[in-house]
Amino acid sequence: MNSATSLPLLVILSSLLPGLVIFFLPEGSHRLRTTLNLAGAFVKIFLVGVLIWGVFHGQSYETRWALAPGLDLVLHADKLSLLFVSLSSVLWLVTTIYAIGYLESSPHRSRFFGFFSLCVSATVGLALAGNLFTFVIFYELLTLATYPLVAHRGTPEAIRGARIYLTYTLSGGMLLLIGTVWLYAIVGQTSFVEGGVLSGLSSEYHTQLILIFALLIAGLGVKAALVPLHGWLPEAMVAPAPVSALLHAVAVVKAGAFGIVRVVYDVYGVTFASELGVLMALGIAAGITIVYGSVKALFQDSLKKRLAYSTVSQVSYIALGTAILGPIGTIGGIVHLVHQGIMKITLFFAAGNYAETLGIHKVSEMNGVGRRMPGTTLAFSIAALGMIGIPPVAGFISKWYLGLGAVEAGMAGWVLPVLILSSLLNAGYFLPILYRAWFRTPAAVWPDEHIPAARFETHGALLWPPIITAVLALAAGLFAAAPYSPLEWASLIAQREYGL
Repeated sequence: MNSATSLPLLVILSSLLPGLVIFFLPEGSHRLRTTLNLAGAFVKIFLVGVLIWGVFHGQSYETRWALAPGLDLVLHADKLSLLFVSLSSVLWLVTTIYAIGYLESSPHRSRFFGFFSLCVSATVGLALAGNLFTFVIFYELLTLATYPLVAHRGTPEAIRGARIYLTYTLSGGMLLLIGTVWLYAIVGQTSFVEGGVLSGLSSEYHTQLILIFALLIAGLGVKAALVPLHGWLPEAMVAPAPVSALLHAVAVVKAGAFGIVRVVYDVYGVTFASELGVLMALGIAAGITIVYGSVKALFQDSLKKRLAYSTVSQVSYIALGTAILGPIGTIGGIVHLVHQGIMKITLFFAAGNYAETLGIHKVSEMNGVGRRMPGTTLAFSIAALGMIGIPPVAGFISKWYLGLGAVEAGMAGWVLPVLILSSLLNAGYFLPILYRAWFRTPAAVWPDEHIPAARFETHGALLWPPIITAVLALAAGLFAAAPYSPLEWASLIAQREYGL
């Protein structure tokens, strides 16, 4: 293999091989396990950087295996896949550092980090998938790799949450598989192609294609937490904080949202999907999910569940942008894939810090926590303000482009009210947290203080990851117009999809 054919595979192997080795390490091999984790993460970032440079300058990278006549397993790097791979790779490194500190004295660390690496490998695999068949394979591998992470603590509550997660996601995978097989029966192997591959089909297939679209979106909508397929997400919050961060910002929900983008743009083609009338249905489903998730978040005292329902709402901005016909709406949806990831992972890192340092699990327990943990709370505040859509944090950029896209597409009459109502609801469930944290009198005794106040708020491995990701969320907004920014990359993707 030359570099053009081997690089996509090497990106996956950079986390897969260390993960397989970690499974067999004894629990006491802390230094070796840490070295393997960090080495794999840095190698992956380097390889992804090479891919980005090459694709930006017109190089093509593809790995292909013929499994049967007309059925290939394909890894292909394009601008859309690299946006997701870059997000996953950078956040995997930060989450690895956080997880090392979080699980410092926990049992079964080799098992955890082994599945952790497999999870990221599956995520990168589905991001680099060059056709729908390859995507389905990695989509199911992601389900299997994350189940042990959700169940990691082994408590009855953790086992229950993991089983609910597995039931939902396997059911979604089955719907996705049925839609993929049905589509294969009509057109053969379905590659991801700019502008889609279905627009030339005879009108006699249109009814079938609408039904297939519904199957594919339902299957992907489980992981993307579209209402009413979202029930697993709050239940999976029993997982350790690094897993929650992984589920919400790097892997599972992003895999579903990314799959929706692929189906609309690179299987159906956004213009053909609009002609079939399926985009409006997708947009309405996304709008309902955005409002529903925000309303549910208002009434959650559990901090992680409030953040989980926030994810239900926020991830659907990606689906909403996908349903808006026009490049500006596309930019807003695709760039939110990155922006939501870096903001939400910050929030979950902070929630984990509160739990591990002071035993805080509820919003009602957060009075004055900003004075006790200023660094963590500052990071949380930046991410929360970004989720509301307050400039200059990255979330403002996403919502601005979604709003402009709706105006451009003639959909402002219902999209803008959804965006405005969502932002007001976001403020309704985030601002009270910030008020409590910064302005309420601190508790005389914290629920379960593990680290004495004499130390600087918490362990460095727990403190620095949310600070780093908060800075990234702020930088993505402040320098949105800079070269190689997420916004510029999303703009290049939109130009590609619309042939501009």
